[in-house]
Amino acid sequence: MSLRPGFTGSPLDRADRLRDDPAAFDAALTDPRARLLRLDGIDPVLDDGGHLCWTALADGHPTAALLLLGLQDDEPRFVELRYDMPEAATRSHSIFPLLDRMPAGEAASYAGARSLIDWHLRHRFCARCGSAGTRIFRAGWGRRCADCGAEHYPRVDPVVIMLAMHGDSVLVARQPRFPAGRYSALAGFVEPGESVEEAVIREIGEETGIAVRDVRYVASQPWPFPSTLMLACVATADDTAITLDTTELEDALWVDRAGVAAAMAHAEGAPFLPPPPFAIAHSLFRWWLDETAA
Repeated sequence: MSLRPGFTGSPLDRADRLRDDPAAFDAALTDPRARLLRLDGIDPVLDDGGHLCWTALADGHPTAALLLLGLQDDEPRFVELRYDMPEAATRSHSIFPLLDRMPAGEAASYAGARSLIDWHLRHRFCARCGSAGTRIFRAGWGRRCADCGAEHYPRVDPVVIMLAMHGDSVLVARQPRFPAGRYSALAGFVEPGESVEEAVIREIGEETGIAVRDVRYVASQPWPFPSTLMLACVATADDTAITLDTTELEDALWVDRAGVAAAMAHAEGAPFLPPPPFAIAHSLFRWWLDETAA
């Protein structure tokens, strides 16, 4: 099965070649075709069809910095940065219904803009010398400290998200913050000095007491809350005895293939409510159902 998880497939050309060329960046800023992504705080503004709204650069806030997202149909595309904007980790109640309406490619463009804004909001101080003198450079894709000269660049945090498999069943779990009835794949941050495979084994063991082996990578997805890279995997479990870490999870259970299929179809009586389509856990369930089809 060919996967195209949510927040992937952006039509933007990231145009890295323009980031270190001040003249080219200035030309993009003065290009009459240049467009500015419209935001409500840090959330997207959509038209009636669920598409991102773009406007002229002149319509932006007069004191905002402009970050170059890239080119689309050779037109420069920007997003503005204001230091009074909310951080990306702060999710409004409206964001997920908006994401449900958006085509995956446009959601990917928005996700990049959201994560980039958040990175700037959280990196005004130099991590090397502590100075508040960092300044934007590389068309918005870096900050340089005016005091010590250190350069800082946007980063993502790797997160493994995985299904433990045993026979025709997979392990699903829920956190207390999930909507009622929702279960998803297990997930956790990759720690320093750890491989993706080691993180999968450790996280499943820590959270559920299940030992797994034969880890396989499936797909990846950027997740802009605030800026992680979700690495979807599957692994084989030799037993099904769950020892739940209640500091992390509210519940975990094994669900057979018929139960997962019912959940994904939102069938009456399904054993759980699945994650939304823009989440890679949803794609991972779909992939597993396809892989295990008779």
